[in-house]
Amino acid sequence: MAEAQQPARKTRPAPLLFEPVESVADPEHFFDLESIEDPRELLSRSTELTLAFRAATDRAVEFQALAAAQLADPRRFDRLTPADIALRAGWTEDYAKKMIEFGRGLLRDGTPQ
Repeated sequence: MAEAQQPARKTRPAPLLFEPVESVADPEHFFDLESIEDPRELLSRSTELTLAFRAATDRAVEFQALAAAQLADPRRFDRLTPADIALRAGWTEDYAKKMIEFGRGLLRDGTPQ
């Protein structure tokens, strides 16, 4: 029996804080999670971080798409081809084309929120 799909709700992710330089040097250190002893608190904080990273990834991808669409804009005298954009971003040319189209859609509908 399939459960009813609930609409995705916008959650406010935990803020991503930059780690102190001395902590970054320690490969075992990750946002101070290793120091949390209570498993309930550890699950809660690590879940918050997971949501924050996902939200940051989604937002960054939208901005990548916007930039790709702007760089490929035929009205620009210095426009780039999808192959050039793919090379700069480390993508395949097919993925660059998809990102350009996604970015054009975002530009039509308004910038990411």
